[in-house]
Amino acid sequence: MAHWQPRFTAADAAIIKQQRICDGFFKISRLTIRHSLFEGGEVEIVREQFQRGDAVCVLLFDPDNECLVLVEQFRVGALGKPDSPWLLELVAGIVEEGETAEDVALREAVEEAGAAIYDIVPITRYLPSAGGSDEYVDLLCARVDSSGVGGVHGLDHEGEDILVHVLPFAQVCELVANGTIDNAATIIAVQWLQLNRQQLLQRWGCV
Repeated sequence: MAHWQPRFTAADAAIIKQQRICDGFFKISRLTIRHSLFEGGEVEIVREQFQRGDAVCVLLFDPDNECLVLVEQFRVGALGKPDSPWLLELVAGIVEEGETAEDVALREAVEEAGAAIYDIVPITRYLPSAGGSDEYVDLLCARVDSSGVGGVHGLDHEGEDILVHVLPFAQVCELVANGTIDNAATIIAVQWLQLNRQQLLQRWGCV
């Protein structure tokens, strides 16, 4: 098994000063940080950190119909995208206090897609933008029965307006390959399924 260890540990970096500079829908803090240098000594830097909490994204796979359940919604971060700021994505949500990743997946599958999921399989956990954000994403895959799944979902008080799509797995793979799907979580999850589909089908007794 491959192994790699960073040169330094968490003990080699310290927050000297922290100032909240944005306290809206998302939080931003200005941090003064001191950390060790590879060639010896230390440096003190000032950086803004986007603090939005951890998230869970879950790929809904229907092995019986060989299709995926994805959602389409407006994303403010994609406003500069030339064609449309509406993206085709995974079901996803922010982790609330006391919740596990599986709790979030179950809750968001109902809220965003009106779907019940089961046999949740972890894919990976990653930092989507470590240069400025503290967010970790737990990426999961879950089995779903896509029969009857569709329509518009989301919570009004959260400003959600979410259109559900049930698409053949092969078509979604093409959308990733040609760049139509261009958000990291969906790309990673779909490519993971391409690599692990047979193993997953065996786990679920579908072969």
